[in-house]
Amino acid sequence: MALFVAIVLSSLVSTTLCNVIYYQPEAVHLAYGHSIHDIVVTWSTKNDTQESIVEYGIGGLILTARGNSTPFIDGGNEKQKQFIHRVWLRNLTANSKYIYHCGSKYGWSNVFYLRTAPESTTEWSPQIVIFGDMGNENAQSLSRLQEEAQRGLYDAAIHVGDFAYDMNTDNARVGDEFMKQIEGVAAYLPYMTVAGNHEEKYNFSNYRSRFTMPGDSEGLWYSFNIGPVHFIGIVTEAYYFMNYGLKQLVKQYQWLEQDLMEANMPENRIQRPWIVTFGHRPMYCSNANADDCTNHESLVRVGLPILHWFGLEDLFFKYKVDLLLWAHEHSYERMWPMYNFKVQNGSYENPYKNYKAPVHIVTGSAGCKEGREKFVPNRPEWSAYRSSDYGYTRMKAYNRTHLYLEQVSDDKEGAVLDHVWLIKDNILPSYNIDHLANKI
Repeated sequence: MALFVAIVLSSLVSTTLCNVIYYQPEAVHLAYGHSIHDIVVTWSTKNDTQESIVEYGIGGLILTARGNSTPFIDGGNEKQKQFIHRVWLRNLTANSKYIYHCGSKYGWSNVFYLRTAPESTTEWSPQIVIFGDMGNENAQSLSRLQEEAQRGLYDAAIHVGDFAYDMNTDNARVGDEFMKQIEGVAAYLPYMTVAGNHEEKYNFSNYRSRFTMPGDSEGLWYSFNIGPVHFIGIVTEAYYFMNYGLKQLVKQYQWLEQDLMEANMPENRIQRPWIVTFGHRPMYCSNANADDCTNHESLVRVGLPILHWFGLEDLFFKYKVDLLLWAHEHSYERMWPMYNFKVQNGSYENPYKNYKAPVHIVTGSAGCKEGREKFVPNRPEWSAYRSSDYGYTRMKAYNRTHLYLEQVSDDKEGAVLDHVWLIKDNILPSYNIDHLANKI
């Protein structure tokens, strides 16, 4: 009898402790809301806490914001369940450092901090870190990114698809662990994301449920403004996973053209002359594999087979997009300004000054268990620089005419391998779009 009582008591204590642990906030991360003066805080708990609270303030935890939670059930055989909490911090004081923590009466996260944008964002020179293809295993660049984010080197982070490898693995436990790992970056900076091919499982449910991006497409496509830059995030997987739905591809394409039209209105382009897109799978690459970007008619570039519907290269060229950021290849590659495989440099001496076509950069080398990507031996004439080092890309939008990018090597202890200035004398790039008249 005594042994039975001891077992029951032990079980009750164990269950109580587990419940306390499961109420604890995990995977805290930030994103921009409807504007960069609004921040949304997202986190998860294993059990329903009945409330979602962020306490925050400039001088202390003196303000309170409340939000809501939604259940997320993974599609694996265990049907693992958790609750995703979202709280919006609205109308934050510009150019300020806030501290915050999140949780409920059952438990609170650690205290984090965030810095808000200046009042006049168009005169701001933000610095952004960009990377893709980071796994839970072999995330080689992660510690350097965590340190730099917490030292205040960046204003935002952009993760161009492929998380954890894969978020659904082991009934989503790998996704849980990755979200804890990236917290060292994402709890301090707006962490803006798009889905990659490794998020496809269960109709992208791990991606759609865990992240909170602007707009109403569950984070699959959206845009936001930061400094003199208009950023556009897209889901390239719409071209490759037809079970995702042709309808979704059409919706994204229509939304994208409308967004580009608005960004090119004179009053908008004067304020934000830089248009930068990011999506997971690139149009071009010179890697030694059979990925779609090695094909002459890659789907993202020319559209669906035969009919060539919804191709993005002509669309981006028509609306004079300056820079296209990609990942998927576990390497770094910078192209010359190019359109339809033809180099369109500004001049021989200054190829990236007054360029005549968009600039493509592939930055998918943050580190994952699949390792590095090799290149074909002979670099194509349209490829300006390439490296298989693990690393990531930094961007600084200095002003309306100068945009700077550099590639950091984690293999070489943070050394800068490559850098480029995009310079334009006029708000609009000097693209000749006459030949597109019959194509779009």
